Amino acid sequence: MKLFPQAQCVICHEIIQSKMGWKAIFSEEKELIICPTCEGEFEIIEGEQCGICSRPFQFLDERFRHGNMCHDCKRWEEDDDWKGYLDSNHSIYLYNDFFREVMATFKYRGDYVLAKIFAEKIKDFLKKIQPDLFVPIPLSNERLYERGFNQAEALLIELGLTPTKPLTRIHSEKQSKKSRSERIHIPQVFQVDRQIEIIGKNILLIDDIYTTGSTLRHAAKLLKESGAKGVQSLTLAR
Repeated sequence: MKLFPQAQCVICHEIIQSKMGWKAIFSEEKELIICPTCEGEFEIIEGEQCGICSRPFQFLDERFRHGNMCHDCKRWEEDDDWKGYLDSNHSIYLYNDFFREVMATFKYRGDYVLAKIFAEKIKDFLKKIQPDLFVPIPLSNERLYERGFNQAEALLIELGLTPTKPLTRIHSEKQSKKSRSERIHIPQVFQVDRQIEIIGKNILLIDDIYTTGSTLRHAAKLLKESGAKGVQSLTLAR
């Protein structure tokens, strides 16, 4: 007979109650890592979205929607310096208060195990996207030393995928401390490693949060100018 050890939620640390039944007894049960209460606090992005950045239109005033594009992406695409570099971004969750707290624990308090929470959802998205290379948005050496790990790279490793790292990051002030205008108008923050073959490749950038899209567009621009065929991104939230 199958035994069901008690598992603790990796977020609230409460005991997760297993669902008993014939199906559970005679089938492989997935590892329980998050309780139903915490899982319900994550808000999946659903419904109509911006075709470039995944911004949900249900929360957007009609004045700021332009067909299948939000106003922000329209401005990016009307700028000759940025047009066409980021093909699309796919975001899974809305950036609500609960997500912010979980992400702070993951990124800034080094709780690496939280990468497991997001693995299944990312796996579902990857069924629709078949890139040649998975590229985590890099941290500067200084920021990597502070945190101890790159959260974007941790997500890929948790999925059993091999990160490709053609980009290095120039150290700068934290993005969270910058205004929207400052984020958009910063100089190029990445450098590309010419030793890594990216010419003709379809690349999927991985990051935690889409805010203004500036970081992802800087990376996409450099990759495409270096020969990448296509660049999409996948972020946990926006």
